[in-house]
Amino acid sequence: MPAKQSSNPAGWPQRISTFIKHLPRRTITYIKQVWQANWETNLKVPLTAIAFGLLVGGLFVLSIGKNPLAVYLAILESVFGSPRSFLDVIGQATPLVFTGLSVAFAFRTGMFNIGAEGQYMMGLLAAGIVGIKLHFLPRILLLPACLLAGTLAGGLWGAIPGWLKAKRGVHEVINTIMMNYIALYLTNTLIMSAWLKAPGYQATYEVDPKALIGRFMGTTANWGILIAAAAVAVTYYLLWRTKFGYEIRATGHNPDAAKYAGINVPRRLLSALVISGMLAGLGGAIQTLGVKRRVFQLFGFTGVGLDGVAVALIGRNHPVGVVLAALLYGVLYRSSAMIQLSTGVPRQVIGIMQACIIFFVAADEIIKLIMKHLPQRGKAA
Repeated sequence: MPAKQSSNPAGWPQRISTFIKHLPRRTITYIKQVWQANWETNLKVPLTAIAFGLLVGGLFVLSIGKNPLAVYLAILESVFGSPRSFLDVIGQATPLVFTGLSVAFAFRTGMFNIGAEGQYMMGLLAAGIVGIKLHFLPRILLLPACLLAGTLAGGLWGAIPGWLKAKRGVHEVINTIMMNYIALYLTNTLIMSAWLKAPGYQATYEVDPKALIGRFMGTTANWGILIAAAAVAVTYYLLWRTKFGYEIRATGHNPDAAKYAGINVPRRLLSALVISGMLAGLGGAIQTLGVKRRVFQLFGFTGVGLDGVAVALIGRNHPVGVVLAALLYGVLYRSSAMIQLSTGVPRQVIGIMQACIIFFVAADEIIKLIMKHLPQRGKAA
């Protein structure tokens, strides 16, 4: 009986409250300081934009004669209905963390990396090739080799537009978009070649079991989440705790002033896109090793790299914000099918909500203007 009582979900709020009460005062004070420091600059506008996006999405649901509350309840049910549901959200969010970090890192240098999609695909492919062709290696060498291959392939794919930007001044948006298409067709060409294609599959052979990353409860969530957490921590440390990161951010704020201060701006532009590509490539490698187990023929862009642009935008190009935005996208991805089944609302409504959220985040000046006037109306009343 006591064991059953301890597993009762109703006791969790009390446990959380007890846990918070027993936290050291210094820890609580530090958490409050971090929250207050980031509320105005990194949290207030995105959270308000998300609320407005969900509200507009709810109005659209209402306009087609459906109940918005039923949609929101379906979203909650799809996430917290079972442990497997929540783990699937984590699995959906994991690759978006990497592509979001990729876009955010480049943006800190003042560059708009649309090429995370292609860099992600090259990571998928490179990790798969190494996992298939170097199957004779022991696990302790094969798994790191696959992850390294995916990371380096993404970095190389980012280095090409990075070099063109740094040395020739060619705009990175055009280059990275073109590199996406090259990556798509190159990946499909190699997948369908006799060198890699598995008989009976529109995909490569399966990666050797020694190179696979373990999954949780048969869901898409896997141990790659630990690598994602490490990537977030390293990215944050690199950008805000190192001289290199300061030069990256200085270049993004004002390249002319950075050059005058002695910073090698072309080198920083190149290194930023290389690191950006490495992050996206690592995400692709983890997707191959932890979820897909082989590289499937692509009939179009995966969307993970392109959604990474939206994730970085919603997360205000901050590593922690990227994690939260990726989780939001994971929730919306996971809930789209359940919304259609349980409420009859077309799953495309999720795309409308995503578009509304991105619109309000991009139009942050509108959000700031609304928030500026709302308190004044409250005071006047």
